Order: sequence, then structure tokens, then C-alpha cells
Amino acid sequence: MMDLSQLKHEANNRKKANKKYFDRLKNKKPKEVDDAFHALHEEVFAEVDCLKCGNCCRTTGPLFTQKDIERLAGHFRIRPAAFVDRYLRIDEDNDYVLQSVPCPFLGADNYCSVYEDRPKACREYPHTDRKQMHQILNLTLKNIPICPAVFEVVERMKRNFPA
Repeated sequence: MMDLSQLKHEANNRKKANKKYFDRLKNKKPKEVDDAFHALHEEVFAEVDCLKCGNCCRTTGPLFTQKDIERLAGHFRIRPAAFVDRYLRIDEDNDYVLQSVPCPFLGADNYCSVYEDRPKACREYPHTDRKQMHQILNLTLKNIPICPAVFEVVERMKRNFPA
């Protein structure tokens, strides 16, 4: 897999081509797009150890649902309002997000201290195995320079699933 210093550079170099590819993917049957992404997601994640990277947790933060807040407040044995005050802020879209990154729950070893109770957005990241992939291609495009696995899934998509 590509190292993080190269990732941003290569993702930026391929941004236009990836956007064009994704635009063409929207004309394909959604189930075919899903099947191709899901197969490559499985293939790539059989080769990738997220604990060696952790870039997503260091550079981005998830949206927190009310259920996430309640679950994590329970994890820390505090009230949901106290959890919000300590860790979250409301962003410009009126969503709860982390006050700052890197994630305060990320350890130096890239392990998540709240892994079993982590937010839904973290459970689903990097979203390359979601249904209706054609609906979240813009999100996938944003994740390419963040996640080496997403970069690799997209590169393999371009080789194996012409649009």
C-alpha cells in the first residue's frame, strides 16, 4: 500500500480522472457498481491493516448521532450533555462533530479506546462496502486522499470495472 506522504500527492494528481470515472459510473446499474466496489473492498481490506495507518482518525472526525452520544456517554459513565461538553461541538451544518482532531480516543498505537462503542460513522468508514455506492461517490472521492485503502479500491475499480 502507498504511504501517507505519497497518498495526498497521488490522489491530487488523479483527482480529475477519478471524478470523470465516477461521473461515468453513475450511468452503470447501481447493483453492478455495488458488487464491484464490495468485491474490491473485501480484496483490499484483506491486505490492509488499518492499525498501521490511522490517518482517518488523525485527520478527520465523524458526525455523532444522538445514539452515538448516548452510547459513548454510557461508556464513560457520564451524562450525554457532559459528553457533548467535553468532546463535541456543533458544526456549520448543525451536526455534532469532534471539537478537534486527532480523535481524542485514538491511542499512540492507533487503537481506538472506545472501539466497541465507536460512532456509526467510524463503524462504516471508509464506506466502500455500502449499498447504493453511486449515491456516495462524492464522499468516496473525498476519502481517496485520506485512506490508502480507498485509494487502492478506486484504482482497482478503474482497472477492473470500466465505466
